[in-house]
Order: sequence, then C-alpha cells, then structure tokens
Amino acid sequence: MPWGGGAGFPGVGSRVPSGTAELGSKTPPPQPCRHRKQHGLRYPVSFARTWNLHGESLFLSLPGDVSMAELLASPVDPLEESLPALQKLPSSSSNIAQDFLEEELRLNAELDKLQFSEPVGFIYNPLKYALELHRNYVTRYCQGPKEVLFLGMNPGPFGMAQTGVPFGEVSVVRDWLGIVGTVLTPPQEHPKRRVLGLNCPQSEVSGARFWGFFRGLCGQPETFFRRCFVHNLCPLLFLAPTGRNLTPAELPAKQREQLLGACDATLRRLVQLLGVRLVVGVGRLAEQRARRALADVAPEVQVEGLLHPSPRSPQANRGWDAVAKERLKELGLMPLLTVE
Repeated sequence: MPWGGGAGFPGVGSRVPSGTAELGSKTPPPQPCRHRKQHGLRYPVSFARTWNLHGESLFLSLPGDVSMAELLASPVDPLEESLPALQKLPSSSSNIAQDFLEEELRLNAELDKLQFSEPVGFIYNPLKYALELHRNYVTRYCQGPKEVLFLGMNPGPFGMAQTGVPFGEVSVVRDWLGIVGTVLTPPQEHPKRRVLGLNCPQSEVSGARFWGFFRGLCGQPETFFRRCFVHNLCPLLFLAPTGRNLTPAELPAKQREQLLGACDATLRRLVQLLGVRLVVGVGRLAEQRARRALADVAPEVQVEGLLHPSPRSPQANRGWDAVAKERLKELGLMPLLTVE
C-alpha cells in the first residue's frame, strides 16, 4: 500500500546474576561529598532534584546546584567520574534534537526500574556508555521534523552496541555518517562481546546492508536525513550467559511487556515530536510493536514493514537491496530518498 505522503544516563550496562537483576531502584537522597555507585559507575553526588518533563516527574541525583538547563549544557569531562550529561546543542540545531534526547533520557529512567531474569545474563545500554556518539548522531541528523521513521527493534552486539547509532556498523558510522567520539565500556562485559567502539574490527551484517543500501541510493547522508530518521524502539542489548544475542521476544512474557510497554510510550511521543507520517518497521517484530503502539493515531500515522537485513534471513541473503528497493517503490518513498 503506497504511503499517503505529506535516566539522566547515570548507569551503564550491567551483569545479571543468577536469579533477578534490577536495572535501577529508588535510592534515598545521597550524602554530600560522597560517591554513589550505580551499575558499576561511580560519580560524585551532592543532592537530588526532581524535574517535570512533559507532565511527568523525573528524579535525578546531580553534583551541586544544577538546573536541567545546566545539565543539558554542561560538558562531560571526565565522563567516568561525573554524571553523564547532554551537552549543549550546536546553535544550528533546533529544539527537536534536544527534546528527542530528553525523551530518551526519560525512557532510560523508566528502564532502570525494571528487573530481568534468566535467560538474560548481561544487559548493555549504549545510550549510556556510547552517549557521546549517540548524541552526535541525534544533534547532527535530527534537527527538524521527519516524515518517515525507520524503526529497528534493539541494538546488535556489533552495531549500535559499539557505536550508539541504530544499525550502526562501525565503518558506516565513522566514514559515511561522520560520527566520531569516545565510547566507554559497560562495567560488566561478556568476554565474547567486548565493546571496542569505533575500533571494533567486526562488521555487523545487518547494519552494513541497511546503511550501505541507503548510501548507494542517497549518495550523501543529508539526502536521507532530509525527511527521514532511524531509531530503535528499545535501547537495550540482552545477552545470554553464553554471549548469545537475545531479542526482546525471548524475554519472559511479563518482563517483555513491561520493557516494550515503556518503549511503546516513548515511540508515541517521538512520533508526535518529529511529526512522523509513516513508520517503517525494519523486521516483523518492530513493525508489530509500532502498529500496537500507534494504533490510536492511525490513519494519521501509517505503519508499514520492511524485511530485516539480518544474515539469518534467507530472503535477505538472496539480495536485500533488491527487496528493499522494491518495497520503497511500493511505499512511494523513492522521491524522498533521491536528490531533487
């Protein structure tokens, strides 16, 4: 069917011991001049403050008498020893990028309250340890309204888990998108799934296929991002004790619905923020979740699907570029993705 047109990032990833792991918890106000430890990251804390973001309360512990405006404007130096913050946006950026990042901050705070049990062994959140790259991606390419949102499900171990960018295959992020910066490491890493950032030597096939296709179609990233953006529904990577990648669909039912329910709510707000008219779910699960999350705003916001470029898909392995191009033609998106 053609388209009609027109949590303060305080913790990092964590290892889940046998039984149940808690990503975040309510903590009493900290003592002045002491250090608080959360998910393996230590940072100085002198007081706690609550802000109201879009009608909801957000509790953060910050060093000194810091306002939200100062938090968003403050540099991160050194990141390991201070509360990771959203740096001041470039003067050329609109408030959309800042608001986008604030919504992700709020989602982080919600996800920090959740607990996950077996089969989960490790949890990585690249929106924390790869915040600098992720922030650079959003502030550079999300400076205005977007008509189309390509929606992935969650990070892959050699893509967004390394770079903080959805489908973020290292060479594409560095060489085509031009995103650079420092990537820290989760406090607990699986030995088979080390986070090396832009130095990661292993290519993510899905990301190489996804961005490689749009690189060939659009030429320059500015052509793609002129009216489109790419986002993952869930920011968390889940690993089994063996290091095997776990999709959200493999989580226990109750934990899965708590996780995806929070992510769905954030997706609704981001779609409204960007003025999105079409969400293209990359993969069946992302498409299904988008349909569920956005059912109340249909038909103003249309949801369609695109075959996932995963190497585990026989159809994608037979030629994902051809499949993707034909699908974009069906959706009437080709004029948006080519130079005018």
